[in-house]
Amino acid sequence: MEGDCLSCIKYLMFIFNFFIFLGGSFLLGVGIWVLVDPTGFREIVAVNPLLFTGVYAILIMGGMLFLLGFLGCCGAIRENKCLLLFFFMLILIIFLAELAVAILAFIFREHLTRDYFTKELKAHYQGTNSTDVFTSTWNAIMTTFDCCGVNSAEDFDDQSLFRQLNPSRLVPEVCCQRNDLMMSREECLKGIMPIRNKGCYSAVVDYFETYIYMAGALAIVVLTIELFAMVFAMCLFRGIQ
Repeated sequence: MEGDCLSCIKYLMFIFNFFIFLGGSFLLGVGIWVLVDPTGFREIVAVNPLLFTGVYAILIMGGMLFLLGFLGCCGAIRENKCLLLFFFMLILIIFLAELAVAILAFIFREHLTRDYFTKELKAHYQGTNSTDVFTSTWNAIMTTFDCCGVNSAEDFDDQSLFRQLNPSRLVPEVCCQRNDLMMSREECLKGIMPIRNKGCYSAVVDYFETYIYMAGALAIVVLTIELFAMVFAMCLFRGIQ
């Protein structure tokens, strides 16, 4: 019975990791195709910072799943204790890293308030043409979510760093970059009626609110799968003579 149980765990682990391997291969293929596609899809993705970041996230996730599935399949079918141990350690590291991110997100949740982001924007945002990392990130957010400031264009008041560096402009140029409305760039920069007047805080919250429960459920499923994978790997490791 012990041998039958061990054999069952072995083939269950192989099938389980084979699907992980296929999933990782698919994600890697999609990511590589987007980056090297000659038909111009890469340029379309590059225009949208959110999509551009997502492509690299897909590549990293696909690479990790590919490696995990390969190690798990080889370790199970060949009953190789070294591969099983490496597979277990790799999943354990990923599992602990995910827990650490969750704990840090809970600890620093008070820093994700509207007032905190407004204070940081006023203190550090420099302008559309700045190469500063903080400013570039905010420019990408305002472009991606079609918004301006944290609450509205009024965040760029006389107390903001942006107004101190650009006294002739009431709003950043990124708040005026839209072609579907008839308004001159000069009028927009003077703050007569900024085209992007919706605050980014509301825009981002509205965007992710639809997916927050789905993301939470997916995180629980992933953590559960990782736990089972570690248990299977350790049982097979201990059962191999």
